[in-house]
Amino acid sequence: MRVIALDCEMVASGNRSLLAKVSVVDEYCDVLLNCYVKPTAIVTDYRTGLHGIDKHDLETGRPFDSVRGEVANLLSGKILVGHSLHFDLQALNLSHPENDTRDFAKNPRFMKNGQPRALKDLAREFLQKSIQVNLHDSLEDARTCMQLYKRVASQW
Repeated sequence: MRVIALDCEMVASGNRSLLAKVSVVDEYCDVLLNCYVKPTAIVTDYRTGLHGIDKHDLETGRPFDSVRGEVANLLSGKILVGHSLHFDLQALNLSHPENDTRDFAKNPRFMKNGQPRALKDLAREFLQKSIQVNLHDSLEDARTCMQLYKRVASQW
């Protein structure tokens, strides 16, 4: 079964997270999808300081339904890899079979005292790689999840 990694960035609409950017990579870390998404509600906080996404990025983004459909097609029949995937899937209004999901935030091997560890800490420990130095980038995070998964897949 093929493997893909997914990561998303969000903006806020009140107390709700809205999808702002989606990145999907294959097992070779090649980009299958990397795009901004037009908001489906009024954005109250762009969270630009966290991920660098601003109003202009989203105005020129793709329609939510189009992106959602493309992600659904990419996920079909694949093992999905990521970190805290429930947030990404919720923002996309999608689900994925639990037995085909590899979430580093849920696997006890990657937790500390029963709590999920940050992806940047896992990257540093297992890959000797620094990520999220200034800003979060969904493409960098998706690629990091795939690299991490490939390192430990046989033990999953």
